[in-house]
Amino acid sequence: MDLDAITKYSALHAKPNGLVLQYGTAGFRTKAEHLDHVMFRMGLLAVLRSKQTKSTIGVMVTASHNPEEDNGVKLVDPLGEMLAPSWEEHATCLANAEEQDMPRVLMDISVKAAVNLQQDAFVVIGRDTRPSSEKLSQSVIDGVTVLEGQFHDYGLLTTPQLHYMVYCRNTSGQYGKATIEGYCQKLSKAFTELTKQAFCSGDEYRSLKVDCANGIGALKLREMEHYISQELSVQLLNDGTKGKLNHLCGADFVKSHQKPPQGMEMKPNERCCSFDGDADRIVYYYLDVDGHFHLIDGDKIATLISSFLKELLLEIGESLNIGVVQTAYANGSSTRYLEEVMKVPVYCTKTGVKHLHHKAQEFDIGVYFEANGHGTVLFSKAAEIRIKQLAKELEDKKRKAAKMLENVIDLFNQAAGDAISDMLVIEAILTLKGLTVQQWDALYMDLPNRQLKVKVADRQVISTTDAERQVVTPPGLQEAINDLVKKYKLSRAFVRPSGTEDIVRVYAEADSQENADSLAHAVSLAVFQLAGGVGEPPQPVSCPY
Repeated sequence: MDLDAITKYSALHAKPNGLVLQYGTAGFRTKAEHLDHVMFRMGLLAVLRSKQTKSTIGVMVTASHNPEEDNGVKLVDPLGEMLAPSWEEHATCLANAEEQDMPRVLMDISVKAAVNLQQDAFVVIGRDTRPSSEKLSQSVIDGVTVLEGQFHDYGLLTTPQLHYMVYCRNTSGQYGKATIEGYCQKLSKAFTELTKQAFCSGDEYRSLKVDCANGIGALKLREMEHYISQELSVQLLNDGTKGKLNHLCGADFVKSHQKPPQGMEMKPNERCCSFDGDADRIVYYYLDVDGHFHLIDGDKIATLISSFLKELLLEIGESLNIGVVQTAYANGSSTRYLEEVMKVPVYCTKTGVKHLHHKAQEFDIGVYFEANGHGTVLFSKAAEIRIKQLAKELEDKKRKAAKMLENVIDLFNQAAGDAISDMLVIEAILTLKGLTVQQWDALYMDLPNRQLKVKVADRQVISTTDAERQVVTPPGLQEAINDLVKKYKLSRAFVRPSGTEDIVRVYAEADSQENADSLAHAVSLAVFQLAGGVGEPPQPVSCPY
């Protein structure tokens, strides 16, 4: 390791004084002008991780659904997964090291992680469409080259596409070809095969309006378009030609404001969906004949997909174990519908994709979606082999069902939640089942809910257990929540500390919006009183959605 060269190059990507950043589930994220040194250092770290794992590592330059002036970076591990927790710590140490300490910290990481510095390294890089992304990804490349790593710069990619490229390269092409063409061909072939099984594909199912959040999703969906145009017509809105990234549009905006994005003219009962800025989240929605807006979030997406998979497994008579993984934020109605109607087991984990993904890996078929529309389906290697075997061996209807399962395996980007892949799966299932968007929405009725925030002096006074559904400290808070919940029908409530700021998040649901609001407010007051609230006490909720 040429420490002199590293010191010299590092001075060209100097760290601003006093800036401290934390590598979290989403990697590093902050204002773009503060990230040059972080990008250079993540290029260095990616080389060390590649040497240690003897694999290709990915670096994605994006801030997902954040405003356009922000940016961020995250590393992708060999099988397309998020960076291992121990290396998240290394990333934080390296990013925050003062200039003079940086070479020493780099050596410390090499020693701690037992990196063979003679090993070759290969890094692949992708970026979103933010104005700052090109220059920042060049800083990553500077970091890779100063440590003599090899690299391939894919340029503009969605985040899930970079995960896909890493997975392909580390499975010697078995998962697919590590090119945009390979990605489009793999997904479109599975989509075409799947939709061919529909008894009738009436025109009413075949067009979809897609809000691309003025982001990378528009460019990449356009590349996919001609592969799928026979089966599905997509109309792209907020395609980046005039609006700002994520401004008044995108999945996060639609989910949090419960209304259509800017620039989306909707006819009654017309199917529409939104991607987020880096195309790893998707939500659906429509207007009913009375002009009311209906959101179909990650809970309903998981329900549609897992119900379909369960039906196919019953058809072929195969007892592969399927599980749906949710967080405490999943609507209680979705949990009840899955467990009581579909007889699909549901498991709850802590908030955060890494927890959901990890739990989903325990099943033959693991379905996970956060309510925000981020998720995918994971098939174990054994399940994949068994399904492909059955698709060859079985006859008639059973063979058809096994073949459809095989197509679903190929259609999901199992390396990461992927809005394009998820959209194609949803469209195929709606066509195969002959469901309209309203019929899908009517599978169950969401319980009214409310989310609030309470400012506290120190968020660490709150600790939780049972996948964040029960409070352990401070004493008396869980008992207070239990007493409040008893006052309302079909109700539940939980509180959890934010991972990044001194606020406590409150969630409540009940049989009516008025009761959900009232319960959320009462729980907020209990948090304020028992967990060191600061400022004004929480006020009653005054504005319904």
